[in-house]
Amino acid sequence: MKKLLTGNEAIARGAWEAGVHFASAYPGTPSTEILENLSTYKEIDSEWAPNEKVAMEAAIGASMAGARSMASMKQVGMNVAADPMFTYAYMGVGGGMVAISADEPGQHSSQNEQDNRHYARHAKIPMLEPSDSQECKDMMKLAFQISEDFDTMVLVRMTTRVCHSKSIVELGDRQEVAIRPYHKNLQKYMTVPEISRKLRLKVEERTNRLAEYAETTPLNYAEYHGKTGVIASGVAYQYAREAFPEGTSFLKLGFTYPLPMNLIREFCEKMDEIYIVEENDPILETAVRTLGFDPKGYHFFPFSGEQTPDVLRKALTGATHPTLTWDKDKVVPRPPALCAGCPHRGVFYDLGRRKDLMIAGDIGCYTLGFAEPYNAMDFNLCMGASISAGHGAQKVFDMQPDCKTRVVSVIGDSTFFHTGVNSLLEVVYNHSNTVTIILDNRITGMTGHQQNPGTGYNAMGEEANITDLEALVRACGIKHLWKVNPNDLAAVKKAIDEALAVTDEPSVIITRWPCALKKFSKADKDEFPGMFSEKDAVDPAKCIGCRICLRSGCPAISFDAGRKKAVISRDQCLGCDVCAQLCPKGAISRETR
Repeated sequence: MKKLLTGNEAIARGAWEAGVHFASAYPGTPSTEILENLSTYKEIDSEWAPNEKVAMEAAIGASMAGARSMASMKQVGMNVAADPMFTYAYMGVGGGMVAISADEPGQHSSQNEQDNRHYARHAKIPMLEPSDSQECKDMMKLAFQISEDFDTMVLVRMTTRVCHSKSIVELGDRQEVAIRPYHKNLQKYMTVPEISRKLRLKVEERTNRLAEYAETTPLNYAEYHGKTGVIASGVAYQYAREAFPEGTSFLKLGFTYPLPMNLIREFCEKMDEIYIVEENDPILETAVRTLGFDPKGYHFFPFSGEQTPDVLRKALTGATHPTLTWDKDKVVPRPPALCAGCPHRGVFYDLGRRKDLMIAGDIGCYTLGFAEPYNAMDFNLCMGASISAGHGAQKVFDMQPDCKTRVVSVIGDSTFFHTGVNSLLEVVYNHSNTVTIILDNRITGMTGHQQNPGTGYNAMGEEANITDLEALVRACGIKHLWKVNPNDLAAVKKAIDEALAVTDEPSVIITRWPCALKKFSKADKDEFPGMFSEKDAVDPAKCIGCRICLRSGCPAISFDAGRKKAVISRDQCLGCDVCAQLCPKGAISRETR
């Protein structure tokens, strides 16, 4: 049977066909849908982990116990998971173990453009790079076989376009792979220095065997058509096939660590001109140069962003295919914005009006608090860093007697579970006096509403324990804590005022209101009765056209320049009432939905 699948769907299908028993992940674009699809297969125990390190460790534990297992994450998530991954690379596997890194050339929803191909070389583990959905499925099955044959975890490197593009996939049946019996083996799994030094030698021997495999695997192959040659892997191969003219030869690499150096040399020796098409870093190009060839690559094509066919054509010929033209002056810029009814709006409205604050941001949809009209964020670094980086900044501000700057750290509920808890422990343990605001919108919002320890459900849709945020925060040692409805501007202001008044200890504010777009659970309905049951409307007779309501930044509100009146779209409004609290004339009131 054949089916149209995205790369992420095909990865999940390949894992199922390979007989995987356990999978863990933390959501992050462009990898999120991998575990979402895995959770639909009853044979696979799939779970959302609090962070990528935990996901990797859980999958490693399942592998040591004898099951085929996997962990998936976006490119920056692998930084979090690197600690256990590097050590398991020494230990070898029980059942086959595969890690998925979904990289993001072009940074569509990421804070950097790192190239995780480096991780394979750094950790000394084999790496596969699929270029379409069929290869995603097939390579996953092969990855588990390689893992068990060579006693190593395997890295599969995806990119955004492979993750999200669809192509035809020929489906197969599930291979029922028995869980291997667990045997205690200290010389394999106990990484004290005496044993690890021996394992290090085994890693080198394994790498040499993998290098031999790279030369013969059908995942690496040449297509000879002419004297101009292109070497590429992953989706860059598909781009190059589309952009280069007929008569171009290709060396398509699917097994990219260790690289097949003899195959590469043989290909290059037959070419008069060589191009390297790869996204992000010149890893293939560097390897080709070490063989004495002078390819065109990193300094010929753009060094960042996606190497799409049009990008390649422009570099090759100076032109792209003709396309539709439009008057760019008439295109209204539409930057991303907090949704109508977003519970974060009231917090950022208040923070943006205050002086002498450094507002430390984090990774989530609430990162948009940096933008107009709020201007309520000074920086964002990585998951959980708002609290710990904010702590470091506050320590320096406090060193200066005349400095009155206070730090407010803003973090979401899922991000707090991810790495914010550790950061809050740092703050309490080291006598900081930062203010931390945890924006609890009852779901993992930015990546598409995945469950987390605070939602009451797991990845399989089963009811799960709801972590009590307040109890967790107090267990970290926080004595000063407020819980507020973020849509109540007066309550938000009062809580922030009182928290900032605490100058000798850290304090925490928890704002609690569901994301306007989430599917509400029974617990949500019980805790927030009547939410979103009303809408706001403008009384044109009372509206004076002052535009103060626009400072809420709500996309449901606009200004009719002709009438000089504010207008609220009934289709978009969810009745959060923030705009009504801003109106100086009481021109905005609620009406039944």
